[in-house]
Amino acid sequence: MDAVDGDWDRERAEAFLETQAIPVRIGCRTPEGGLWMLSLWYRYRDGTLECATGADAEVVRYLRNDPGVAWEISTNDPPYRGVRGNGTATIAADEDKAVLTSLLERYLGGTDSPLAERLLAPERAEVSIAIDVDRAYSWDFSSRMSTPDS
Repeated sequence: MDAVDGDWDRERAEAFLETQAIPVRIGCRTPEGGLWMLSLWYRYRDGTLECATGADAEVVRYLRNDPGVAWEISTNDPPYRGVRGNGTATIAADEDKAVLTSLLERYLGGTDSPLAERLLAPERAEVSIAIDVDRAYSWDFSSRMSTPDS
């Protein structure tokens, strides 16, 4: 991410992306030209949003057909703030499930759960989705949504 428009500078936007454990919302196109939206766990590293999903997920087919995406990471509770933008997705095999393991640790605090065991099963093929951020815009409504108690 070279630059960020909006309320935050690049450093503040990157700090938000690195610390928030909320899913990224990704918008893309289906091969038939329709629109598709989904949420995935992510980690932010070196200007890239990294996600993981099953190799047989429909979104993998969509992104292989058209790698252009729009994305948003934002809080669900007031005061609303976040970062959104667009970019290009790249799909790669995650054979050792390194990205998935990192995401399980980030969102669940480890890999000791039934969900983690199912996702990490040896027979399950996994891919990583790397979104290179082309453009980013940040917003922070804290000042206009503050209450006397906050």
